[in-house]
Amino acid sequence: MSANPKAALLTQRPILNVDEVELLPRPPQMRPNGTAAEKFDARMGALGQRLGAKKLGYNVTAIAPGKRAYPFHSHHVNEEMFYVLEGAGEVRIGDASYEIRAGDVIACPAGGKETAHQIVNTGAAELRVLAVSTQLEPDICEYPDSGKFGVLSESFRYLGREDAASGYWDGE
Repeated sequence: MSANPKAALLTQRPILNVDEVELLPRPPQMRPNGTAAEKFDARMGALGQRLGAKKLGYNVTAIAPGKRAYPFHSHHVNEEMFYVLEGAGEVRIGDASYEIRAGDVIACPAGGKETAHQIVNTGAAELRVLAVSTQLEPDICEYPDSGKFGVLSESFRYLGREDAASGYWDGE
């Protein structure tokens, strides 16, 4: 293999079948705890990095029956798309809910509370989706159900509530 990482990337096979992706539990620091563990559960398998993707992230997410992968949220910077590989469920987008099944494509553009989204497995079998997202940083996420927001990047992560905000000049 070449010592040049760019050359190595060019010789890497740019194809991966989703059947070849190992689905793993979340790392311990990202696992839901307390009452959240009753509602949230997902296994994930990364594809984007394995394929050498730079501007898009993609993974396969498997959601257990009766569970959700993530809280109801919106991204102010990143856009997401989901393709239902197998199973059935429901997606909440803003104030509406829609039934989803294998073959459905779901668009989740960047925006505020009106674009907040969440996929729920309402079926009896595991729900698997291909998740695709832009990888722009930093991103700001809103969580309308809990009143939280997050400022997220690879090197910085802050979660808080708007009602606990301080003034621009506080403490200066």
